[in-house]
Amino acid sequence: MKTFSATPADIEKKWIIIDAEGVVLGRLASIVAMRLRGKHKPSFTPHMDMGDNVIVINADKIQLTGKKRADKRFYWHTGFPGGIKDRTYGQILEGKYPERVVTLAVKRMLPGNRLSRQQMTNLRVYAGSEHPHDAQAPEVLDVKSMNSKNTRS
Repeated sequence: MKTFSATPADIEKKWIIIDAEGVVLGRLASIVAMRLRGKHKPSFTPHMDMGDNVIVINADKIQLTGKKRADKRFYWHTGFPGGIKDRTYGQILEGKYPERVVTLAVKRMLPGNRLSRQQMTNLRVYAGSEHPHDAQAPEVLDVKSMNSKNTRS
């Protein structure tokens, strides 16, 4: 018995669309990260980009549990002395680019290497319900019905 290792000819990528409205951020991000890596496939090979192309819509209607919307902060540094800045997740979700919350959550659930940076190019996040990928005929993945804890009322 030999261990199967996928080659580029064996890889079959699908397009998946996920509606993030009312879904808890961390649970959505873990499902998207698993789909981007390809760990849901029986032919998963760790060193190959086997994951699907994932489209996330309604990213501005994502839910956070507890008081994270008001208390959890996103930090960055400008590079200048004393240049640390922060925003709450609520401010980001109500701001100009609310899709960044989902993108960063998924990015931080992937390993920090060249392959995960390549896999992040297969993720498309949109704040509204419109997306330009109708020609790819994406399959709908209903995250809400997977587990009752995935949604927050």
